[in-house]
Amino acid sequence: MPSFDITCEIDHHEVSNAVDQANREVGTRFDFKGADAEYALKDNQITMKAEVDFQLNQMIDILRNKLTKRGIDVAHIKLADPVIQHKKAEQVITMQEGIAQDIAKKIVKFIKDKKLKVQSSIQGEQIRVTGKKRDDLQEVIAQLDQENFGLPLQFGNFRD
Repeated sequence: MPSFDITCEIDHHEVSNAVDQANREVGTRFDFKGADAEYALKDNQITMKAEVDFQLNQMIDILRNKLTKRGIDVAHIKLADPVIQHKKAEQVITMQEGIAQDIAKKIVKFIKDKKLKVQSSIQGEQIRVTGKKRDDLQEVIAQLDQENFGLPLQFGNFRD
């Protein structure tokens, strides 16, 4: 029986490369000369440090640009509120990966509401969709592409 998986994954190597490129750009830009501004990547979190809030906003734009050039969807980015103290501003960016349980339930409900002849089941941080016909599965993919769940979804592991 044909099936496919719905996932939300990030290429960590490309994220690392994008952060390195953004650090280089911040180091060479004129408006950041003499400023102690940098990005630090640890696991799925990117910490931005600068002197003022305005520089953090510029750094976010630089990072988004670098991530986009590397083929990473900026919908993975979740910004925390900036922490501003005297001459330091810091902001944490979390790279969302995996489908949370509540969003997975919304996706499964969305698929069931479409009344297509497919079954969907939550398997950890991914969703498996199975059906008798390949056309039904392709219809599910088309419907999910049009809907916004707050996460960039990837469809893979398609089996006939």
